[in-house]
Amino acid sequence: MKLVKTNEFVAARPHAELSTGEVIRMLRELKHWTQEELAKHSGIGSTNLSLLENDRVDIGGSRAVQIAKAFGVHPAIIMFPEYESADIKKAA
Repeated sequence: MKLVKTNEFVAARPHAELSTGEVIRMLRELKHWTQEELAKHSGIGSTNLSLLENDRVDIGGSRAVQIAKAFGVHPAIIMFPEYESADIKKAA
């Protein structure tokens, strides 16, 4: 096995971008919650959560705050997943 010097490493680049809906679904599944359970925690109806998870509607600030509070994360993780993807796994 060849030893590699740490200064030879190159930072990894993200391979995929997540949508807001994918982040909501991922966080919900990491918590092992159904959409109905997330609805109870967030105060947003399960029908609207389905639309959000499938990127059929825009999230908006107030919904992002409600969902973020339910998961115990900062709303930026929900609204700007391309910038906050490192924090998504920590939120589970």
